[in-house]
Amino acid sequence: MDSAPSYRGRRYPVEVISHCVWLYFRFPLGFREVGELMLERGMIVSYETVRRWCPESGQQYADGLRRRQPQPGGERHPDEVFTRINGERKYLCRAVDQDGTVLDVLAQSRRDTAAAKRFFRTLLTKTGWVPRVIATDKLRSYGAAHREVMPSAEHRPHKGLNNRAENSHQPTRQRERAVKDFRGVRAAQRFLAAFSGISPRFRSRRHLMTGTRHRAGMAVRSAVREQATGVTGRPAAA
Repeated sequence: MDSAPSYRGRRYPVEVISHCVWLYFRFPLGFREVGELMLERGMIVSYETVRRWCPESGQQYADGLRRRQPQPGGERHPDEVFTRINGERKYLCRAVDQDGTVLDVLAQSRRDTAAAKRFFRTLLTKTGWVPRVIATDKLRSYGAAHREVMPSAEHRPHKGLNNRAENSHQPTRQRERAVKDFRGVRAAQRFLAAFSGISPRFRSRRHLMTGTRHRAGMAVRSAVREQATGVTGRPAAA
């Protein structure tokens, strides 16, 4: 079992740090809004402090959650969507498995063959093995990247097969509207790497569940979160 994140040198209780980072990545909130929510609980946390916690601890939490997820299935559904980074048009590449679990996210300037090959290689590095099936839309660069990077996988180019990947962009779109615009490619990539590892783990398909099943699922997710953060419980109101 991997060790819990280190909180050495932190002035605030670890429960406060963990909760602030979780709020920021789970909900479409800014640093100031997280600070306001903590103030409602009687705790004074400045937005600058939350901003310092999130990049480092957020990635640690995301990595811990990923390690505790079941091994991804044999299908890969890559897709891309444009986004604005520092006012410029960029492309956000994302891949999910057949269950909709986000496997990787990569921000790129183009969506040509070189970009597709770069994304496929990154995906191979992250997952560690070649999938059985790659389902994409009909963008030609995916076909060229498949032939060079993953030739042994079956390629299924069909628009209707890629709804899982397209739906997985929605949480990022919500967050993009909240922050207005990412300020740089590196900052966007750093945020999305942590965001895609945290937020989807706590987004259950509530409309398909009974209340009892939903509460049971959230209890399991909370237990996994405690393991990943090394923190038991939440900050109590002052």
